[in-house]
Amino acid sequence: MMEFIHRVLPNFERASGELLQGVVQTLQMVFGSGVISFTLGIFFGICLVVMRRGGILQNLMLYNVLDKAINIIRSVPFLILIILLIPISRMIMGTAIGVPGAMVPLVVGTVPFFSRQVETAVSEVDAGLIEASVAMGMSPIQIIWRVYLRESIPALARVTQITAINLINLATLAGVVGAGGLGDVAWRLGHQQRMSDLMWSAIVIILLMVSIIQGLGNIVIKKTTR
Repeated sequence: MMEFIHRVLPNFERASGELLQGVVQTLQMVFGSGVISFTLGIFFGICLVVMRRGGILQNLMLYNVLDKAINIIRSVPFLILIILLIPISRMIMGTAIGVPGAMVPLVVGTVPFFSRQVETAVSEVDAGLIEASVAMGMSPIQIIWRVYLRESIPALARVTQITAINLINLATLAGVVGAGGLGDVAWRLGHQQRMSDLMWSAIVIILLMVSIIQGLGNIVIKKTTR
């Protein structure tokens, strides 16, 4: 058995430390930027819903500014975004490389995407519930917490699942340009040094991460769907 593994994965034993480090770095990027992106995405997504025309906190000027900013940032390819944000990453994190250097572009690249997803999810809440809440005298904050967010939990779980998978993709891409992680393992060791077994190992690990997120997301969606 060991002989078979050594034949299939000839470089695994001597490079297992770097592969493990790549897994840890990828998880750090995904969880670190994911928590920040989730918080900001929920906030901006709710703002897009309540500030639009007819919203409970209608403010067309702020809505248009936020709407256009999200559209502009979403249109910038992630690799270009990483380069553009190098000065800001250095200013905030003290470096533009490694896991800390990847955090800023990962957040900036994820928040607009997730905000749109949240906007779509929250917009599915029955307008009749909103009208009834207003008629009952509930404050905007109460409506946001008790109606918008509570009623859209299954949809929010679904879009969070999608965004988390997208974030793994971005974190892997960031690894190719100096952020470390599994993307760095696949590119530097797997491609440049022709250790194809490490590249396939990185791919399998990424697929496992995606599968775990999909499984957990499906459980949450199933348990919260009425």
